[in-house]
Amino acid sequence: MNRTANRKLILSALCISALLSTPSFANGEIAPGLESMLKTLAESEEARVIVQFKGRADITPSMRIRDRGERRAWIIKELRRTGERSAEDIRPLLEESGKRAEGLWIINSVALSAAPGLIRELARHPAIESVRFDATVLAPPVVTVEAAPEWNLSYIGVEEVWARGFTGRGATVAALDTGVDANHPDLKDKRRLGAGSWFDPNGEHAEPYDASGHGTAVMGVMAGGAASGSAIGVAPDSVWIAAKIFNDRGYAYLSGIHGALQWALDPDSNPDTDDAPDVVNNSWGLDNAGVCDSEFASDIDALEAAGISAVFAGGNSGPLASTSLSPANYAEGLSAGSLGPSGVVSDFSSRGPSACDNGVFPDIIAPGESIKSAGLTNGGMYPDSYSYVSGTSFAAPHLSGAIALLSSAFPTAARADIEAALVDGATDLGATGPDNSYGRGMIRVDGAYTLLSQSPPAIVDADGDGYAEPEDCNDNVPSIYPGATEIKHDGVDQDCNGYDLTIDIKKAVYSKRTDTLTVEASSSLKSGAALSLTGYGAMTWVSSRSLWTRTIKRAGGNPGSVTVEGVEGRETSTVKATR
Repeated sequence: MNRTANRKLILSALCISALLSTPSFANGEIAPGLESMLKTLAESEEARVIVQFKGRADITPSMRIRDRGERRAWIIKELRRTGERSAEDIRPLLEESGKRAEGLWIINSVALSAAPGLIRELARHPAIESVRFDATVLAPPVVTVEAAPEWNLSYIGVEEVWARGFTGRGATVAALDTGVDANHPDLKDKRRLGAGSWFDPNGEHAEPYDASGHGTAVMGVMAGGAASGSAIGVAPDSVWIAAKIFNDRGYAYLSGIHGALQWALDPDSNPDTDDAPDVVNNSWGLDNAGVCDSEFASDIDALEAAGISAVFAGGNSGPLASTSLSPANYAEGLSAGSLGPSGVVSDFSSRGPSACDNGVFPDIIAPGESIKSAGLTNGGMYPDSYSYVSGTSFAAPHLSGAIALLSSAFPTAARADIEAALVDGATDLGATGPDNSYGRGMIRVDGAYTLLSQSPPAIVDADGDGYAEPEDCNDNVPSIYPGATEIKHDGVDQDCNGYDLTIDIKKAVYSKRTDTLTVEASSSLKSGAALSLTGYGAMTWVSSRSLWTRTIKRAGGNPGSVTVEGVEGRETSTVKATR
């Protein structure tokens, strides 16, 4: 997402408790909370952990791919390839201990249960950046209230968009929540058919199920129909998929949430099928008001790069200032606060500024009090089941449903453009301009529709290369455009990434005897080149030699070729084999 000084697009979260540590540690470090726990465990006891490998997949080149499906496939494959290569580094160690790890390639990690000895051995492994406790997150409660008939849909201007013939058809919404009661008449015919429509990281239910009703109510606000005689969903003709991140006891593991966000990126586990949702709703958060916790930042970055909107409930920790929650307070995605029928911000709605960047929080505000939505049917026995619910959990799906509605009306519009239209088309409330109670105002779907309907400025492609300014950094030379082939060391930025390509791979050698891969590379940017060895992680800058280096022990054979990439681009070279 392009970030500007006056716009912070975020995702929002409802209050939930979590015992966790920040995922940023020194190399090979055991997180402090996990270290304390290990001291209390017997050697035969086990703890659930997330093992973070060094390095991250570089998915920025995907921005040059115009076709959305092709771009998503590239991102998924690059993330998978990096994650699988990283996991190979510790495969012998896991096999020796008889342990199986769950791959979390979306963040280049694995999750497993292990005894203290194995955990410490993993932390010492040169491929490991850190090991942290796989903490739990409590499911949000369903807060029901007595209320008059629903008011929320007309309040945000959906009827005006429906009247134009757009009701969400062709759009897909996803929810990471307590599940969905697929027997509810407002939802049962709206589940997307085929592989990848349901994911339960806890392995409890092969088919949609909801133990508490929270996820069902959230999905009702996004995509519910009108079985009761009145509409309850913002995008009633959209289809839904869902991940039940919270188990039947009401808590989720961090690894399960990572796994669900990974599933949302590629629901059917086939990168070549474009089956990702238009928007992922997250009506949950971490119980850390006023703290910036980056646990899920990499996941959201991957979704955004793939053109998938991520929405979080802003949290129910108000009315005090500085009560933003993570991940809602990230500088990525969208966050939603709550207001009531009177148009006043809800007392419980979390306030800003954001603990992550001190920006305006929440991004936007939506109805979150006395919202009529779908209730549990007890396996279909009580189809006329509805609840009136309150919380930012139910403000967020208004925003998610609006994204689905506008995606249906403007199927070729970029995700960032739809999100920007919702922010720019909001009705300013409270103090004039953005503030830390109402954000940038109350969502108005009709206002966003109007902005997206306005004729775009004329596109002039002066050199006829298929790209116009400002995307084309030189619209007078047809060989210069985003994605063009770079000519090394010519001082010209052919691919418009801001740099001339100067990466040279000086050495790429594989020793069969020691199963070791050694790669050395240089760049005119020297230490600022930020070089990494694709599939293996970051390289090390050696100032005395003016080189970047990376040595991979237990490489698992000669890869044949290697790719070194950094801020200026990438360079590939064959690998020389030695005995």
